[in-house]
Amino acid sequence: MAPAGKADTMSAPHLPKVAGIDPAVTASPHTVAPTSTSTSTSTPTSTPARTAHAPAPAPAASSVIQDRLAGMVSDLTTLHELTERLARACDLASSLQEFLRAGAALVGARRGLLVLEPSDGLGPATTIGLGLSRADLGHIETVPRGSTSYGRILDGLPDAHGGSDVLPEPGLVPAPGSAGQTAPVDPRHREVAVRLGFAASYSLPVTADAPGRLGAAVWLYDEQAEPSDRQRDLVGLYVRHASEHLARMVEVERSRSDLATVSEELLPSRLPRISGVQLAARHHSGPRGGGDWYDALPLPEGALGLSVGSVTGSGPSAVAAMGRLRASLRAYAVMEGEDPVAVLSDLELLLRLTEPARSATALFAYCEPAGTTQSGSRRNKIILAGAGHTPPLLIGERRTEYVETTLSAPLGMLSCWEAPSVEIEPAPGETVLLYTDGLLRRTGDPMDRAYARLHAAAAGIPRSAREDPAAICDHILRTVLPEAQAHDAASAMDAAEDIVLLAARFD
Repeated sequence: MAPAGKADTMSAPHLPKVAGIDPAVTASPHTVAPTSTSTSTSTPTSTPARTAHAPAPAPAASSVIQDRLAGMVSDLTTLHELTERLARACDLASSLQEFLRAGAALVGARRGLLVLEPSDGLGPATTIGLGLSRADLGHIETVPRGSTSYGRILDGLPDAHGGSDVLPEPGLVPAPGSAGQTAPVDPRHREVAVRLGFAASYSLPVTADAPGRLGAAVWLYDEQAEPSDRQRDLVGLYVRHASEHLARMVEVERSRSDLATVSEELLPSRLPRISGVQLAARHHSGPRGGGDWYDALPLPEGALGLSVGSVTGSGPSAVAAMGRLRASLRAYAVMEGEDPVAVLSDLELLLRLTEPARSATALFAYCEPAGTTQSGSRRNKIILAGAGHTPPLLIGERRTEYVETTLSAPLGMLSCWEAPSVEIEPAPGETVLLYTDGLLRRTGDPMDRAYARLHAAAAGIPRSAREDPAAICDHILRTVLPEAQAHDAASAMDAAEDIVLLAARFD
């Protein structure tokens, strides 16, 4: 807002705020009263001409009003565009980055950081930077907390209306709101400012109705500067709206984290050690929580049961259904694991009787590593059956091929499920890779191209990585889902798919 001392110079009354914005308007050349020469040309002959020094208040007042309205419309348009961009951010990380970028544009800064530390202590807690590297953020964290308003940013406790820190004199810094009073600056504060090359900062708290304080934001100036009254009004309005959006994203992130924790707890905490077999698994939950699972179960006489599957749907109900099906499949595998068709038939019957509105895909493999059975056979033997599931991939030095399983419907889709099993014999050093279709769908490609991408990734595994099933899984993930493409696919599909890989390398 314009200083009170300048209010008397305006020829128009003070206008009310629009949406909380009251930008200061300085008189432009268009607001100067026209001379008598210009006014006499438009004045009727019956009207006495004005003197050369008489002002024309009506045109001046109209011009001031137009300038004010134009500024208000511009400000509202800017806020609308920035809040629209924030609303399109679909997760907490992108929302925090957009918050920092928009705030920097509004206050005229180039760099900044945001400390997220909800006051209820439930997290998540993080610090992100704009134009700052991880090393820069590390230097900032070394500033003693509470020594200055900038130090209080690290605790998320700036003044309720924000504050500015300028470093004009070595050893002193104006205290926010102190009108010329000075407070000592911690030497570490000045050292970090010199190292990072900033001369001033502007900070604001980030608070919402619930859960209250979320954290604080600070924007850094390369030169001694501070935002104008108009900029403070704009960024204050934006932060009030953005804080509520961040609060919703925090709650979503908490729900996703809790759901991912439950999902991980329902899966094996460790893989068994079986003679003749090396195992590794990777599991990545989607943000809404899915029903993909994997399992490795020791069976009598040195045998091993491997299973992967996926329950339709997402969210807590899918996670709960996944836990029930996985536990049931373990019981059936112990009783009749030598016949994978019988195992899946029992699982299908249970699903149809207990959860008739849900379907699932599953694959179960009964493995006999070489030399572990009573017969002492030196061959690795796997009998497997699948119900609408993706085919396993056999990876070796001399071959990389999909195992041709019998086409069949998912569990719960037909009145009675049954399909013949297939038998394979992995050679020593070969790896059988089981996975869920989330790996293919995350690519964003049609399924035929996704299968080709997976096959090419498996065929290109370096020789040094083929002896380690964990390295095989990591190579598959890096190759099939490069970082940029994985992000594009996730944004296109809202990253709803779980990813499961289970690799078994036979000696």
